[in-house]
Amino acid sequence: MPTDGPVPNLRFPEFRDAGPWEVKRLGELVTTIAPPKKLQTTEYQPSGQFPIIDQSPNDICGWTDDEAALVEVDFPVVVFGDHSCVVKLVESPFAQGADGIKILAPADDIDGRFLFLSLEANPVEQKGYNRHFSDLKEKLIPFPLKASGEQQKIADCLSSLDDLIRAEGARLGALKDHKRALMQRLFPRPGETTPRLRFPAFRDAGPWEVKRLGEVLTEHGLKSSGREEVFSVSVHKGLVNQREHLGRSFAAENTGHYNLVRPGDVIYTKSPTGEFPLGIVKQSKIDTNVIVSPLYGVFAPRNIAIGALLDAFFESPSRARIFLDPLAQKGAKNTINISNEAFLSGQITLPPVENEQQKIADCLSSLDNLIRAEGARLGALRSHKRGLMQQLFPLDFG
Repeated sequence: MPTDGPVPNLRFPEFRDAGPWEVKRLGELVTTIAPPKKLQTTEYQPSGQFPIIDQSPNDICGWTDDEAALVEVDFPVVVFGDHSCVVKLVESPFAQGADGIKILAPADDIDGRFLFLSLEANPVEQKGYNRHFSDLKEKLIPFPLKASGEQQKIADCLSSLDDLIRAEGARLGALKDHKRALMQRLFPRPGETTPRLRFPAFRDAGPWEVKRLGEVLTEHGLKSSGREEVFSVSVHKGLVNQREHLGRSFAAENTGHYNLVRPGDVIYTKSPTGEFPLGIVKQSKIDTNVIVSPLYGVFAPRNIAIGALLDAFFESPSRARIFLDPLAQKGAKNTINISNEAFLSGQITLPPVENEQQKIADCLSSLDNLIRAEGARLGALRSHKRGLMQQLFPLDFG
């Protein structure tokens, strides 16, 4: 262990002459707290008096009214996911969910918030689904003397930044909720042909029309020229560059048989993804030609607005399932298959007037732009925090 101790790259002015930090193993800085009981996932409730905390990425994974399960100690404490390596700061009574977390009470010489931020800045490397607490106990933690006030200053600074990040995240969530609620009213409910919400100019325009998808989409069958980038399709981001999004390309060496996607084209992936067991449908909002797997269906919409409406329609897992489920055929080993022809045979209710199509598409596009801008602000704040933490904590230990 170094005798002169570590010094962070960035210090608050009043601590620049305070000397190097101390270093101890984490096991010397915490006491492990045993919960009175552990709640199984079957006991998690959607609401209740007390939060349940486990090793999942979510801050709170459920709720309970079981007071006998409450962990009541001097807060804050740090919760460590023994398998997941997730680290959480908990500042009020909670119940432990399932197994696999360690509750760590900080010793007198380290602030709980500072310890949490230190572990967030320099996390334990996850090695599969193994237990990692033995690694964590041996981890070297650099820290300034608590009496100097530097720990608290760092914790206050980063906690303020966390408050901004939470507020920005709440704004982003509110925008997404607003879009979901708006789309429920802008599209007719199953079995209906008139939406509950309509722009004033179209309130007397009559019902929407039931169309086969093949009446508004055409499979163009264009292939790669060999010059296009390979893209995949993401549930939340739409078309994404494989190298940028996944770190490398999963394409075959020869991509001549890959499907060409032009700006505005509609893509149907067919492969199960999360809440979309029958595949996802997205419109390309990339301003240049790209290529995708030959397994994907690629279609030209009658107009850009129709493509945007289909993109919005299939954004809902329930709408996607209701549309696609009747078209699915079970193959070998219970695989689900929907051919391009079957996809185009599905029926959907759409506004017959192009002006109304465009008005809805413009409205949703404006909301998407707001959501993207809010997401970019949130991303910038998170990047700023990561960069600041690299400067505020010495990262060459443990």
